[in-house]
Amino acid sequence: MSFRVTVACTRAQGEAVAGSDDILSDAVLVSDEPDPARPDEWLIHGYFDHPPSEQELEAFARLGSGDPRVEELGEADWVTMSQSGLQPIRAGRFYVHTPTYRSGPPGTIAFEIDAGLAFGTGQHATTSGCLEALDALERDGRRFGNIADIGTGTGLLAFAALALWSSAKCIATDIDPSAVAVARDNAAINGVTLGHGPGALLLAQADGMDSPLLAARAPFDLVIANILAGPLIELAANFAEALGPGGAVILAGLLDSQAEAVVRAYETQGLTIGGRGFGEWPVLVCERGG
Repeated sequence: MSFRVTVACTRAQGEAVAGSDDILSDAVLVSDEPDPARPDEWLIHGYFDHPPSEQELEAFARLGSGDPRVEELGEADWVTMSQSGLQPIRAGRFYVHTPTYRSGPPGTIAFEIDAGLAFGTGQHATTSGCLEALDALERDGRRFGNIADIGTGTGLLAFAALALWSSAKCIATDIDPSAVAVARDNAAINGVTLGHGPGALLLAQADGMDSPLLAARAPFDLVIANILAGPLIELAANFAEALGPGGAVILAGLLDSQAEAVVRAYETQGLTIGGRGFGEWPVLVCERGG
């Protein structure tokens, strides 16, 4: 038996649920915007494979505003249910949807992402911001042939990079083996070729840059990392070392209040900040001179 708990929230509270796993480790948390005409009235949903306890309900209530509503979902797959209600998103020329929504607007690059246990459906501002950053780099005429997606989650950002630079080699890694498995499944769903050569995606488990596969592929001309501010700072020297002349690093997963510390870490490595995005979840684009 599975259960869904829903609480009203603001947009800021909804976008912050990605960092709430330590509060509700036994639930899958997602948020959505039910009415685009009311952009600050969001909902947070928590999916449980057991009846939520009083302590879990109290913790869940603190994520939003008001009293949580509990629904019994029966025997359905609670992880799949957590993704089924997510609305499609547009980010640059990308259209990202769950299996519930099958068609995208003409002229878009569509991906079906059934996230399961991995993070990165495109709904969170960090993921959509990375998609927009990739789109902007390609529109500016940048060309990349050797790409790394560190902390890939669902694989979405690696898929998007290969869609833009179809002859590139790309490696996507995650510290979580379940995320690598999810990315492999999503690659099959979206027709992404797996392998070592141009136009193919290589998937591997790795802790940051600690992987012989990453070492063998370096130097990269594009590194994507949508993780958290702390690991981004810790990995600054590793990313800089793995980046070739004229390369770029896309950094996300940081709050606006954390941006200056991340910027300093990368400027210390000799990189310049070519773009900073905007909003509560900025996306940084760091550049190395040619």
